[in-house]
Amino acid sequence: MRPALKRLFLRALHTDVQAEVLADGGYRTRCLHCRARLEFKPDGEPRGAGSLEHVIPQAWFGKRAAADLCARVGSDANDARNLALACATCNQSKGKGPDARGPQDARALQVTEQALERRLARWRAGEAQDDA
Repeated sequence: MRPALKRLFLRALHTDVQAEVLADGGYRTRCLHCRARLEFKPDGEPRGAGSLEHVIPQAWFGKRAAADLCARVGSDANDARNLALACATCNQSKGKGPDARGPQDARALQVTEQALERRLARWRAGEAQDDA
């Protein structure tokens, strides 16, 4: 796994109030969507089916229909507020559904907004690592 991707995983973990540090320095949290248990190595690499979720899809940034939603996390798709941990199954399902339909689809926009609300409810302020 590329070091830059590991840093994004760590950014999401460090700002997830549900992420707990394990005895070996790794992390445990839950999928943003289905709440399945996820574990990560100390360097951020997943142990098992963990994946990095861009809550607002990267492709939506710069699109007028998603402007208000994107403004809630700034202009960078890799802002910690837009990064969450999800199981691979949920992340792939979201990618094939709401993400693919785009922000002009009202249901896709609603699903993404609800996911962002869940992410922001798990926000741990002041913990973001600015190293990605």
